[in-house]
Parts: sequence; structure tokens; C-alpha cells
Amino acid sequence: MLESVLNAFRAPDIRRRVLFVLFILVVFRVLAHVPVPGVDQEALRGFLGDNPLLNLLDLFSGGGLSTFSVVGMGVNPYINASIIMQLMTGVVPRLQQLQREGEYGRTRINQITRYLTVPLAVGQGYAFLALLRSRNVIASFDLTSLETVAQIITLAAGTILLMWLGELITERGIGNGISFIIFAGIVGRIPQGIGAFLESPDWTSGIAFAAVAVIAVAAIVFIQEGQRRIPIQYASRVRGRRMYQGGSTFLPLRVNQAGVIPLIFAISILLFPTQIASYFTGSETTIVKEIANGIVAFFSNHGVYALLYFLLTVGFTYFYTAFTFKPDETADQLRKNGGFIPGIRPGNPTRDYLANVVFHITLAGALFLGAVAVLPVIVSAALPGLGGLGIGGTAILIVVGVVVETMKQLEAQLLMRNYEGFIR
Repeated sequence: MLESVLNAFRAPDIRRRVLFVLFILVVFRVLAHVPVPGVDQEALRGFLGDNPLLNLLDLFSGGGLSTFSVVGMGVNPYINASIIMQLMTGVVPRLQQLQREGEYGRTRINQITRYLTVPLAVGQGYAFLALLRSRNVIASFDLTSLETVAQIITLAAGTILLMWLGELITERGIGNGISFIIFAGIVGRIPQGIGAFLESPDWTSGIAFAAVAVIAVAAIVFIQEGQRRIPIQYASRVRGRRMYQGGSTFLPLRVNQAGVIPLIFAISILLFPTQIASYFTGSETTIVKEIANGIVAFFSNHGVYALLYFLLTVGFTYFYTAFTFKPDETADQLRKNGGFIPGIRPGNPTRDYLANVVFHITLAGALFLGAVAVLPVIVSAALPGLGGLGIGGTAILIVVGVVVETMKQLEAQLLMRNYEGFIR
């Protein structure tokens, strides 16, 4: 891997792309420290310290939410818009048709996603400011006030700016730009965590944590890259006056086709009841106050939290896989192109076979994602002396996934250049 990185810097065009990515990430980190005026920073840190849902959003914004920076919402509205579009593609016929139209369809869907990001960014900025006002973090919140309107516009503009920077990375750099923005936000919190650990170090817990982290990363790479290869045979066919010879290939089915989306769904739903109940813990109505305190206490139990997180992650893995992979469409495409699975008849038998295979490999992927989800909870309970070194399962998957995908693209670029003289 180190040799690949060194070779990449020896190639001028690849070096230029890598340096461009680094420059954009530096710009992002600088923006994350430019605060929006009108916020009590001490009150904000105290509020976020007890709010797990906002801490999750702060993770994706690279710490910009905890400082109420101009990019405080990060790319969260864009992620939400992307998830909405992916789900709508499975139920809206027009979007399904666009998805089948190749590059043009993908471009149109991406354009709709960008348009959808704007109102979502404005709405989330409004909701976040209203929440901060209810906790006296900001002095005023009034849509007739120029300051409030400026704060909403600034937060929405910050998200749109990050979306643009991410697209610049995708176009002129290496890898997926939005993933890199999230990656930079997560990695940017590591020095702060190390500093918190060094204030009162527990070296036994630190070494144990490092060992668990290495094993977890190795397992994530192994599972994320794991796939079931379904053999596909193509029969010889005649089109016009030309005869096309048959051939054989394979259909790769990934063990984890859902990525990190199930984890995001699960943690969002798991934190939602606690978030709502926390608003009523100070209610003057006794029964409302008792119910709210009971809900908070129930979800604050680490055992209950871990169990529900695991079950929700497994369930959402199957749910999202059903949206992203459709056996009937795959079987129909194989039949139209003259392909078939050896030993399986085309049509409904192929559809049933693919559905059965996907169900079984998704079980392995779902259990893997569930284990990754609860691993930080288990590690934190087993190693209480970690300080700020703990990191969520979603963050681990994103960091490892971005690094692996980037190294793959670097390898592909280097391989292309190594064979350039041979092709000539």
C-alpha cells in the first residue's frame, strides 16, 4: 500500500489530483472553525454534551455543529436527500425509468437530489435554531429578524458549499467527494479524542482498544469486500448478419449491499423517542413527567440500547437491500440479454434463486452490521478508561470504506499507466 502511494505521487496527474483533494479538505476544516455569530458557545457545548442525536449529527458535520460554524449542518441535508431519492426510486415509476437511462438518468437524478437538498437545508437550519432557542443557547429566534434569517441562510449556504466542494473532489480528485467530506469530519475529531485520553491516560485500556480496533478494521475490510459470485453463461446469438459468440461471466452479489445506511436509520429511530421525551422531563404535569423520565431511563440502559440497536440494524439491512437489489429485474435483464445461470431455468426460477441467495448472504451482512453497531457500546463498557477514544460503528465503516475505495482507485490509475506503453 505504501509503495502504491509513493508511485501515485510520482505520476504528475495523480499527484495533482491527490493534492487537490487535500486542498479541499483543508478548506473544509478551516470553514468548520468559522462560527456563526449570535451563539453562546459554552451553553451550546453543554447542550450537545447531553444530546446523543445532535452528537451524531455533529459527527457527520466534522465537529462543525459543536462550534456552530458556517458548515455546522455538514452534508446531512444532502445525505437525507440522497436517501429519500433512493427510496423514491423504488416506488416512483418516472424515477425508475430515469434510473434505467444510463448516464443521462443518473445525471437527472443527481440534479433532482441537489434541488431537494436546498429546502431540506433551510428546513433543518430553521429546526436547529428553534431547538437552540428553546434551550437558551441563542438569544433570539424570530423570522422577522434579519439576524435569524441570516443565520438560516448561512447554515443552508454552508451545506450547499460543502456539496459543491464534494462534487469538485469527485470531478477533479480521487474518490467520492461527499464521502471524503464526511471522512475528513470524522478523522478531524481524532486529535481531540487523543488529547482527552492523554489528560488521564489508562494505558491498559488504550492498548486493548488499539488491539480491538485493528481486529475490527480487518473484519470490516474482509466483510465489505466479500461477495458471492453467481456464474452467468451467455448463449451464442445472431443479430442481423453478425453472430455473437457466447461467453461466461459472473454476477457479483456483495455480502453488505446496504453500506452504512441501516446504521444511520437505526440510530436515528433509536434516538428519536429519547429526544422527544427529554423535552417533557420538566413538565408540570406529573403523569407526563413520569412517562418522559421512564422513556429516558429505559433507553439509557446500555443493555437495552445495544439490543435494540442490533435488532434495528439487522431489520433495516434487509429493508434497504430489498430496495437496492431487485431479483425480478435482474432475472429479466439476464433473459433479455440471452444470459442464464447454469442449472437454473430463466425467468421465475432465476428470480427465486437470486432472491434466496441474496437472503442468505444478507443475513451475514446484517449480523456483521449489527455487531459493528454495538461494538463501541461493548468496548466502552469493558474499557471505561478510554476517555475520548471511543468511536461509533458508523464512523468506523465510513473511514475504512473511504480508505479502501480510495486505494482501489489509486491502484486502478497506476495499473492503467503501467500498461499504457504496452497498449501502444
